[in-house]
Amino acid sequence: MTTAVPSTALATIQPAFTDPERLALAGFLAGYRGLTREAYTLDLRQFTTWCRVRSLNLYAVRRADIECFARDLEAGGRARATVTRRLCTIAGFYHYAVEEELLEHSPAAHVRRPRVDYESHATALDRNELGAMLVAAGLGPPVEHALISLLALNGLRVSEATGADIEHLGLERGHRTLTITRKGGKVVTIPLAPRTARAIDLATLDRCDGPIFLTPDGRRLDRHGAGRIVRKVARQAGITKKVGPHTLRHAFITAAQRRGVALDATFRARREDDAVRGCCPGTAGRRSRRQSEPAGQDSRDRTVLRQMPGCCIDSRCIRCKHDAAKGTKNRSDEGRCH
Repeated sequence: MTTAVPSTALATIQPAFTDPERLALAGFLAGYRGLTREAYTLDLRQFTTWCRVRSLNLYAVRRADIECFARDLEAGGRARATVTRRLCTIAGFYHYAVEEELLEHSPAAHVRRPRVDYESHATALDRNELGAMLVAAGLGPPVEHALISLLALNGLRVSEATGADIEHLGLERGHRTLTITRKGGKVVTIPLAPRTARAIDLATLDRCDGPIFLTPDGRRLDRHGAGRIVRKVARQAGITKKVGPHTLRHAFITAAQRRGVALDATFRARREDDAVRGCCPGTAGRRSRRQSEPAGQDSRDRTVLRQMPGCCIDSRCIRCKHDAAKGTKNRSDEGRCH
């Protein structure tokens, strides 16, 4: 009978990435910060994991491999917008490697990306549903009421709300204000709705500094915790739709436009975040002419049309009137809205 002798030899574990690959990954991600860097890190982590399962080195990947990665994402139920973002991140990584002369050519240069609908399929809340969420939040803990009020009544992004500190609260000309950091690191001061200000006072109590929103164990509330709070309040309000923190921002902009707030103000809020497109039910993904054109374009168009024969120009009406029977222009109608 033969007795097996255990081996004392150590198994060699291959590193996850080669030195050039590690250098390219670190250099690419170093060019970003905040949530953008976190999103790109997640995209590259999923792609590199997919490559390791198939024993593919990052610099040995071909265009067909990236196409297969995209098809696997689609088969897994990922939205086309998500697949497109993953592919954009991969293309940006390989473009960086080519620029740094770490790779001769990018395998993602000509990868086909799914066509993303211009129509937004984001969940919309009507006025009654938004009011029900505010009532449900008011019956709960002060932190939940303050968070829902800040998202729904002031239209903040979840990262802006969770990143706000007590020392950033202020008072200007009789209005309670909050200084927040928007996308791109831009610092702005916004007025708080009276209900939001009262809710924040109840949430912070006698604290003088630190985050406005804290978890039960004393840590700063992150966006994932805020999402759980929003979904919990939505269930308590009897809303069966899939509601997230950004849904409240959609509802805020929709309500602002319906209340007659200047379109340029609401468009600035929409332009800062492409995901807000289509927040208005029935006009999803579409912008009015005045919203989509650059400043002064409408006046320039009226100047051009005023030089055309038989045009009636008004700030509310642009009409071309042809008087072929008389063969002359009827200037008496110019400037009147028909």
